[in-house]
Amino acid sequence: MVKSFDSRPEILWRQVWGLAALLGAIVFSWMAYGFYQPKILQKLQFVELAGWLGIMQGLLATVIEPFAGRFSDRIQYRLGNRLPIISVGVTLASMIFVAVSLLVEQNLQGGIRWLVPLLMSVWVIAIICLRSSAIALLTQFAPMTELPQANAVLVLIFGLLAAIEPLLYAFLNTTGASITFLLGAIALVMGAYVLRSLTPTNILNNYSYKEDVASTPTALLILMFVIGLGVGLEVNLLMLIFPQELQNQLPSIKREFITSGILLISAIASVPLGEWTSQLGANKAILLGLGAMTGLMGLALLNDSDILVVAFIVAFGVSFGLIFVSMIPFCLSKFPLLQSGLAIGLYFSGNAGATALVLILSKLGMLTSLAAFLLAELAFFVVAGCIVITKRIQLG
Repeated sequence: MVKSFDSRPEILWRQVWGLAALLGAIVFSWMAYGFYQPKILQKLQFVELAGWLGIMQGLLATVIEPFAGRFSDRIQYRLGNRLPIISVGVTLASMIFVAVSLLVEQNLQGGIRWLVPLLMSVWVIAIICLRSSAIALLTQFAPMTELPQANAVLVLIFGLLAAIEPLLYAFLNTTGASITFLLGAIALVMGAYVLRSLTPTNILNNYSYKEDVASTPTALLILMFVIGLGVGLEVNLLMLIFPQELQNQLPSIKREFITSGILLISAIASVPLGEWTSQLGANKAILLGLGAMTGLMGLALLNDSDILVVAFIVAFGVSFGLIFVSMIPFCLSKFPLLQSGLAIGLYFSGNAGATALVLILSKLGMLTSLAAFLLAELAFFVVAGCIVITKRIQLG
């Protein structure tokens, strides 16, 4: 029987929901950015740059993520909490959104046009620092054994927002770039305000990080990056290739609705999956989710029944949810508390690298459905091997 949120008093639920509010604001602002970035660049006559900027920013994130996470850990060690870096990240990202909202209304010419893609890249860096620091707060809001249940709240909010992407894009298209970026800035500020108002400083200072100074083996750092890369490959390949594959099998359903269906199922399933993952363990849960997703990809390629398409949407959603619910607890369980930011940063660094790689392969026309399945299968076995090695390193 699945327990309710309130039945876990050891989890600081008010603070978890405050963190969910901030991450929801980050997701909304990222979706707004992703929707208008290519439109703005094309308007400024950066046609080629519009196609490559996402790839370049993905590669940039690959490099910056671990440093951002490590910097967050140092702030935690010196000041006792991560809220200062979160405040700086929110302030910088919001100011850039406001600046861009004003710039897009101008008729920019010549070299000054480059200010817009430069600001967009700085905005991505600010969001990177903000996200890693925010997610690392989970270790202070829930015991390690209950992290999947707490993380399920974040997955629920992420899944619901991502699922309504088609409706949100239709709304953003009517508001215009300037108003959209202002809304993104307001959302970030409000999300940070909710988190701070629900998180007394004494809660964040109740953890002794001074004694948690054991060095992490270099091999574990590399393995966490590779795991992030492998998981990122599977997730990106699923969302880029297989909604179209399922749409080909059932043309009456649009591709974007298939994608939304997968995300909606993942959100709905996150609550029971969080409880189940707490009992099963993050190691087994992540392997089960990745293995199920890989197997479903292969079966989807062999499917010739339109009736089974809905079943594939549900199954993909459940496996997607299981991966997202278990992944952050998995990362945080492998590193000392003092290096929570670094753990998150390394994982997202691998994710960013995977996103850039998939975009490059897609741009080069190398991602057929079969190639995507084979690459996902390779990623699964690599991740499985890395997880086994991480367990041995911890035991050793």
